[in-house]
Amino acid sequence: MRHVLYSAVEAVEAVEAVEAAEATVHEITQRTTTPGVWLKAFVPPETLEPWLAPGWQLAGGLGYLMSASLLVAPTGVPGPVPDGYRLTTWTRAGVTRALVRTADGAFAARGQIAVTGPTAVVDQVETDPAHQRRGLGRVVMRGLADAAAEQGATAGVLGATPDGRALYETMGWRVLAPLTSALRTHGPTGA
Repeated sequence: MRHVLYSAVEAVEAVEAVEAAEATVHEITQRTTTPGVWLKAFVPPETLEPWLAPGWQLAGGLGYLMSASLLVAPTGVPGPVPDGYRLTTWTRAGVTRALVRTADGAFAARGQIAVTGPTAVVDQVETDPAHQRRGLGRVVMRGLADAAAEQGATAGVLGATPDGRALYETMGWRVLAPLTSALRTHGPTGA
């Protein structure tokens, strides 16, 4: 009986949390009238859309909040860089960037990570379509994870697209929640 009672209490708390989230999103989107402002929420698109005030729309497609443990003892080596490519990493203003270029200097892949204490946030990971399926995303992610671990981070978080999710899951990342984006498209007068 106690288990059923706890489940009922947890269900009520979950409903209250969703109602609070809905009220918060509605208040924020009502107050925010500047075009070009983004909102990200850890709910599915079909949940977020009715919460938005007029002038807002879903944007960016389906996404996922993901997390992974980072190496406690970094290897210092991001893994083999495929022939014909070179990896450069640097840190400026607390952000470590990784850039993969071809032998002639053309862009192939990139990403960045910022350490925020024990957690590091990965952002802007991309591979040029002409250079996909060559392991460059793995090289970038390993280089970023090692750099963050060297700075004391033990966990990483990121927002992933469906394609990104597929790569990150093969590297041990797991989905924590859906991630949905909305964009303020025009001001209160429609301008």
